[in-house]
Amino acid sequence: MKAWIGREMVQHDVLTPGPLARFRATLDSAETGVKAEQGIHWCLCLPEAATETLDSDGHPKRGGFLPPIALPRRMWASSAVEFHAPVHAGAKIERSSTIAAIEEKRGGTGPLVFVTIDHRTHADGLLVVSERQTIVYREATSAAAAPSGAGSPDLAAWQWHRALTPSRPLLFRYSALTFNSHRIHYDLPYAVDVEGYRGLVVHGPLTATLLLDLVGREIGHNRLKQFSFRGQSPAFAGEVLHLVATQADNAITLAALGSDGRIVMSAQGEAA
Repeated sequence: MKAWIGREMVQHDVLTPGPLARFRATLDSAETGVKAEQGIHWCLCLPEAATETLDSDGHPKRGGFLPPIALPRRMWASSAVEFHAPVHAGAKIERSSTIAAIEEKRGGTGPLVFVTIDHRTHADGLLVVSERQTIVYREATSAAAAPSGAGSPDLAAWQWHRALTPSRPLLFRYSALTFNSHRIHYDLPYAVDVEGYRGLVVHGPLTATLLLDLVGREIGHNRLKQFSFRGQSPAFAGEVLHLVATQADNAITLAALGSDGRIVMSAQGEAA
């Protein structure tokens, strides 16, 4: 796998007004104007694998840009993002991606392989987003099902709170925005019977985008200069998701909580 470290891929795109409008419609946002909200970069420079080259889970087959790791389950585990400048509608986008590290570990469900990717996104030649993304590969196991939490979430300590129930149309729209054909997000029999989840799984970057949207609703959009998140357990369509945050000076602590008290995602932000 060492041969994959340093491997680079460059992609190009344009943020046209249509995808920006659909991004906002997906989030039920009332925002207008040409300055896109933070999180739009996950909807740009998308995978372009031909349909016939997709694997049985709907993901592109291994061995292209990403290394050919044999472990069958792949998940977006975490990201650390720096926002340098807003992205404007009409901007020409270039994203360079470099595999920074590949690390093998052993967890409670068996062997794990972590792949770290550094992304740098430019808009009209200006660096707008830097991101270090970690993808984890693991064995196929029914342990994918989320454990039950201790009960209802404790919301008293959080300054900001928004409760929503991710719907199947929301998951479908975000899959379309990101050209994500992973079947756990739309194929219920596959998600339950093959991957061992209890329902359709909410995309990790969708949950992260909803947390960014929470910040935007509270203090205004494009206010963060840093944002990091780590997925801790899956969220499911049809189950209430609590988006919460607390601000102390420029530091913002965020989380997505399941209705049973589970931490779905933990996150940190720094306002400019």
